[in-house]
Amino acid sequence: MNEHPFAPDHFFDLDDLVFADLFADITFVWEALPRLHDFLLAWIGGRGIQVQGRVAAGAFLASGEDIVIAPGAVVEPGAYITGPAWIGPGAQVRHGAYIRGDAIIGPGSVVGHATEVKHSILLPGAHAPHFNYVGDSILGRGVNLGAGTKLSNLTVVSVKDPVTGRRPTLKLSYQGETYDTGLAKLGAILGDGVQTGCNSVLNPGVLVGPRTLIYANASLPKGYYGPDQILKLRQTFESARRR
Repeated sequence: MNEHPFAPDHFFDLDDLVFADLFADITFVWEALPRLHDFLLAWIGGRGIQVQGRVAAGAFLASGEDIVIAPGAVVEPGAYITGPAWIGPGAQVRHGAYIRGDAIIGPGSVVGHATEVKHSILLPGAHAPHFNYVGDSILGRGVNLGAGTKLSNLTVVSVKDPVTGRRPTLKLSYQGETYDTGLAKLGAILGDGVQTGCNSVLNPGVLVGPRTLIYANASLPKGYYGPDQILKLRQTFESARRR
């Protein structure tokens, strides 16, 4: 195991993962994201639309795109998928879901109603089941996003340079060191078994270790949150008699 806490194997069990090569020979887990497009083109590119599972009438697969619907996968009516995208065995893309390309939806994963996935990776069994935004993010095995959870991928101060036209890259601080991700857009990276409560917001550059729980309505600032934690939002309520 790589000793650095930002290494992929500190977040995910990569054994027997059909797309494990995406994480090979990288130091920092976020380095898988800029590889994703070329990886998908090498893996499924040039084959067009391949439906080995079930695509219901009323679902839309963008013509001319590289899209694989693996055996046992289901795409429900009203779903919209652009490529390149790989929808793994037994995965579900439910009514009203939108997959915006450069997406790996791992075996048994769920992209649910009114959920948008863009340039992201869902490991086996990851669920984004309702009203979620998953942008430039990686969800580990068995991750579950509560209804309304948003994985924000672009800071509000990320203004393009007027000369270069580029946005600033996102930087993370950890134990006195600063790491430049090299990415202008970075959502959340959630280790295996992470769960979020309803309507939580994970701001750009949130990294969460395996099995950590995030309470409902929390808004996490960028940074690293270790494994096996409970991240709680405390609120104070006052009860007054109605007159």
